[in-house]
Amino acid sequence: MDLKLKGKNAIITGGSRGVGRAIALGLAAEGVNVVVTARKKSKELLEVVEEAKSMGVNAYPLGVSMNNADDVGKMMKAAEALLGDLDILINNAGIWLTGWIQDIPLSDWEETMDVNLTAPFLTSQYFAKINLKKKRPGRIININSQAAFNGSTTGHAHYAASKAGMVALTISMARELSSKGITVNGIALGIVNTDMIRDNLEANPGYYESRIPIGRVAQPEDVANIAVFMVSEPASYLTGTTIDATGGMLMR
Repeated sequence: MDLKLKGKNAIITGGSRGVGRAIALGLAAEGVNVVVTARKKSKELLEVVEEAKSMGVNAYPLGVSMNNADDVGKMMKAAEALLGDLDILINNAGIWLTGWIQDIPLSDWEETMDVNLTAPFLTSQYFAKINLKKKRPGRIININSQAAFNGSTTGHAHYAASKAGMVALTISMARELSSKGITVNGIALGIVNTDMIRDNLEANPGYYESRIPIGRVAQPEDVANIAVFMVSEPASYLTGTTIDATGGMLMR
């Protein structure tokens, strides 16, 4: 199947590791030029960019604090300056702070909302404005979590709340933008083998695998394969949906 992605331009937030890295490289493999962001221009971020370049596309790293609205705006302007037209936006950057509801500091709540919900709103707003002005189509993908639907039992109520907000934001943006050629979708993740949880996975793999009907933890590439398809031309009829990529943990 021809995904018709060659020559498109994408920005991927939180792309130095894990799911973001896999999506950036998956898009590059399809001929998409990429701007990949992380909190700083780390060795990992530069390695992702170099690997993408080796596939014959243009690739650029950007360091940005996603909890700073001004920095997020500057990041989007820089991405547009580097790539020109922006065809694809992957809102992947996120944080996962821990605290029981009675103990969560207001600062942790605010930072979680800033990074997980406000930043995707700001990036999507910028993306929508420039493409509406140019009368160009676009694809927005919000990387979400099963916690948006199930809540949290592990001390992550603030994370779950931010992700539930992202579901509503995804639907609302899709209702407003789809008739103008900009589709908006999400991907709800379950347990993924990333740095965030790898130590726990290695210590007790059976516990995590037993919670997943498919019987295995997701690899970042499992998510990337879905994301790459969702921004492709063959998936142009999808909008306002959050795909469950949880191995069956979330069934709706």
